[in-house]
Amino acid sequence: MRVIGLVLAAGAGTRFGGPKGLARTAAGEPWVARAVTMLAAGGCDDVLVAVGARRAEVAALVPSPAHVVTVPGWADGLAATLRAGLAAAAARDGDALVVTPVDTPDAPPVAVERVLAAAVRVAPTPTAVLARAVYGGRPGHPVVLGRDHWDGVVASLAGDTGAGRYLATHHALDVECGDLWTGQDIDRRVRP
Repeated sequence: MRVIGLVLAAGAGTRFGGPKGLARTAAGEPWVARAVTMLAAGGCDDVLVAVGARRAEVAALVPSPAHVVTVPGWADGLAATLRAGLAAAAARDGDALVVTPVDTPDAPPVAVERVLAAAVRVAPTPTAVLARAVYGGRPGHPVVLGRDHWDGVVASLAGDTGAGRYLATHHALDVECGDLWTGQDIDRRVRP
């Protein structure tokens, strides 16, 4: 099974005060680098980073061997970013895509491992996997989309909504990960 990881880092981060793809931890580590490391350590064979707003600056923070995917229509919302990521994963012959947003810098690799393992256990084939992490029953990331679902996900995307509706209507496997971390994304910059 060839698993591709995708970091969603194309948005402008309006509520955050700038693109989250440029954000760093208190120690100075780029969030985008943390996300790439988390996906690779969690079992992804290849990692893609979708960039849009201030793309050259964000791309400069993407560590090797991850690959940058430029999202021309990034300003149209999350749907454009996910479409671009799915197209790039298809071009790399992925069987499954593990999606995570850049604004979850505390997500551990074991969350990816757990969701992937659970999805593979119940899916009839590797390309049919469909699962998401939940935290106290609340949907979150990472999300695993088998290749059999990619066209359906693309057809369901609009504006600033992601795959949530598709995951709900197609009964994605919910994998509890609340014992691993909070599952919280960071929408606002913490001011000292």
